[in-house]
Amino acid sequence: VRGRPQLRAPVNSICLPEAGSAHPTRAMTIRFVLMVNKQGQTRLAQYMNMHNIEERCALESEVIRKCLSRNETQCSFFEFRGYKVVYRRYASLFFIVGVEGDDENELAILEFIHALVETLDRYFENVCELDIMFNLEKAHFVLDEMVMNGCIIETNKNNILAPIHLLDKASGM
Repeated sequence: VRGRPQLRAPVNSICLPEAGSAHPTRAMTIRFVLMVNKQGQTRLAQYMNMHNIEERCALESEVIRKCLSRNETQCSFFEFRGYKVVYRRYASLFFIVGVEGDDENELAILEFIHALVETLDRYFENVCELDIMFNLEKAHFVLDEMVMNGCIIETNKNNILAPIHLLDKASGM
C-alpha cells in the first residue's frame, strides 16, 4: 500500500508464513551442516555464518569427536559452544547440523536431516559416501536449495531437484 511505512524483519530470523496463516513464524537458525564418515573425515561442510579457518577447524574437530564418541543409546542432540548440535547416522555417514538458540525443536531438525538424506538418495539413486566425495558441488546445490541464511526454505524433493536436473540437462549429463 502506498504511503505506509513497511516494517522489515531480519532475513535470518523470520520465515514466510505458512499457507493460511497471517503471522510469520520464527525461523530455525541453522549455522552449519556437516557430513562426516565414521573415521571422522569431513566430506561436506557448509557454514551459514562467517568463521575464520582456525575456528572452523576447531569447531568441526570437537563436534565430530563428540558425535563419534557417543553410543547408540544416547540421544542424537547435545549443546556445544552455544549451539544445539543434532546429528543422525545413515550407513557410514554422520549428518550433523548445528543450530543457534534454545527454543529450536530437535525433532524438526532430525526431520530436516531425513529430508536432506532422502533428497540426496533420490538424486544419486542410493547415495553413498563416494557420491558425496565425487559430486560435492551437487550435494552443495541440494543443500543450497533447502536452506537459505540458516532458514529451511524447501523440503519438497521435486522442487529441490528441479533446478539441479536442469543444470544436468544443460551440461549434457
